[in-house]
Amino acid sequence: MRKVRDYYFQKAKKDRYPARSIYKLEEVQKKYRLLRPGDSVLDLGCHPGSWSLYASEVVGPKGVVVGIDLQETAIAARPGGAAIHWFCGDIADPEQISRIRRIRPAFKVLLSDIAPRTTGNRWTDHQQSMRLAEQTLHLAGQLLHEKGHYLCKLFQGEETVSFIATLKEQFSLVKVIKPNSSRKESRELFVLGMEYRKTVDPQQR
Repeated sequence: MRKVRDYYFQKAKKDRYPARSIYKLEEVQKKYRLLRPGDSVLDLGCHPGSWSLYASEVVGPKGVVVGIDLQETAIAARPGGAAIHWFCGDIADPEQISRIRRIRPAFKVLLSDIAPRTTGNRWTDHQQSMRLAEQTLHLAGQLLHEKGHYLCKLFQGEETVSFIATLKEQFSLVKVIKPNSSRKESRELFVLGMEYRKTVDPQQR
């Protein structure tokens, strides 16, 4: 397994991406094509910037990418890629959401590679992961276009099934994905929701 980790780490360096996580998104993209030229993309938990950089390349100069993270992120988009707007802040901060909306009032694709600081306790890590996933889904209710797409990381556990059931109520297609570049022993999963069915978020009523 060390060889697998080293392979993706070295590949990221060779391809000039900040982190190996790029290949998880790339794998999903190749299979499901959630990103298309001209799309607007919001990347939650964007640091160190690999997902935003990759999204910029896929959506191209007619698209736009916004990335937000608690850690400062500032990577220039590559030639031919969409402009990337970086924000340093908390996704739970309404002021940050207002700033994002000045770029685009809504987005075609919402990405989240957010993960909690792990404790080593599987139950605790799962619970914290699910709270973050719920937060990103709440933001989808505010910021995702109808028929837009949503990709979110979570740690597998007892609440995974109910979260997926909630997604199935809101998206036409839902897939659970374990990318090849994820460690086999990792409890990390990605859930993909495609073609969002826009409804009023209960918390906004």
